[in-house]
Amino acid sequence: MSRIGRLPIAVPAGVDVTLDGASVTVTGPKGTLSRVLHPDMVISREDEQLVVTRPTEQKTHKQLHGLTRTLVNNMVVGVTTGYRKGLEITGVGYRAALSGRKLTLNLGYSHPIEIDPPEGISFEVENPTRLAVVGIDKELVGQIAARVRATRKPEPYKGKGVRYAGEVIRRKAGKAGKIGGKK
Repeated sequence: MSRIGRLPIAVPAGVDVTLDGASVTVTGPKGTLSRVLHPDMVISREDEQLVVTRPTEQKTHKQLHGLTRTLVNNMVVGVTTGYRKGLEITGVGYRAALSGRKLTLNLGYSHPIEIDPPEGISFEVENPTRLAVVGIDKELVGQIAARVRATRKPEPYKGKGVRYAGEVIRRKAGKAGKIGGKK
C-alpha cells in the first residue's frame, strides 16, 4: 500500500465535500475548489473522513493513489487555512509595491513590471523587500510565486534578484585579480 495514499483525510467542521464520480468539490470558509480526478481512483466518505482506494496493484494505480489523496487533502487544507508563499527581494533599488490588486516590481529594468493576479490569488507586501502570494489553491499559489520569481532570478555573484523566503542561493567567487602576473 502507498504510505501516503492509505492515510485518511480528516474533514473539519464547516467543510462540505461533494463527490460526483471523478469530480470532487470542496467548500469551506475561505471558498470553493473543484477538481476532476482520475476516474479509476475511488474516493469514499467514512464518518468525518475521506478515504482514497485504488482498484488494482498496477504500477499506474499505485502512482495515482498517493497523488489523488494529496490533491484532495490540499483542497481541504486550502479552503480551511489557505496557502501562502513568501518571496524576498535583494538588490539596491529593487522593491515591490501594490497598486490596487496589481503587484508592481522595480527590479533594475528600464520599466516597472506589473503582475495582475488571477482570480483567487492576492499579493501582500509586508515591506518593499518582502511580499507573499496568498490563495486557497496550492498549485496556483506556487505557479504565481514562480512567475514573480522568474521576473529577476537571483544571480550567483551578488545574490541580487527575487527569491523564495528561506531559499539559499549558491554563491560563486567571481573574477580573481592579477597576482604576480606580467605587466
